[in-house]
Amino acid sequence: MRATAYRHKAVVGLAAAALITASCSTGENVDASAPPQVGLVSTTVEEAPDQPTEVKLIGERDVEVTLTGPIAAKYASATEEQKQALGKPLTGDRNAGARERGVLFQQFQGGVITAVNGEAGTPGYITWGKIREAWNVERDADGVPDDLGDNGSMGPLGAPTSDEHAVGDLLVQNFDHGQVAFDPKTGHVAVTVNGKVVPSGL
Repeated sequence: MRATAYRHKAVVGLAAAALITASCSTGENVDASAPPQVGLVSTTVEEAPDQPTEVKLIGERDVEVTLTGPIAAKYASATEEQKQALGKPLTGDRNAGARERGVLFQQFQGGVITAVNGEAGTPGYITWGKIREAWNVERDADGVPDDLGDNGSMGPLGAPTSDEHAVGDLLVQNFDHGQVAFDPKTGHVAVTVNGKVVPSGL
């Protein structure tokens, strides 16, 4: 029993000596009366909370709608203002699913959420208001409004690559091949496709 106690004291004494030696080896004066400074080094990286793989909402006519993948993640991370502006999700094949090029979409009463694919971590984007109206104008390959053209993610602008954001006094949303800018003060909408300004069609 006594040998164990002596060993324990010896180990504690060696550890203290090692700490003092380490402090002295830096060439700095150590104030023996000061309390020891202990620092912890953490290598743990705090991860963002997992986004939900699905979100259930009540759509029009009280039909339950299940959002999945990037669409669910975007809706879950949306602000209350964005959720209110989106309103209820719409149902039916024309209002939800995937386009021919693989872009996923879910239409709402006041906007749409899109994502370029369903892989985890793929960002989703909200498009609404005048920007959505201009994006939905049917356009020819050059972006000029044309009743025989395509619109939305299948049109010449392509899929959204950002949410709406402020640039000076304008609200701007970027797309694969251009952008739509809306001036809330004047109501003017400017559409750019492949670097060329084209009529908004509104």
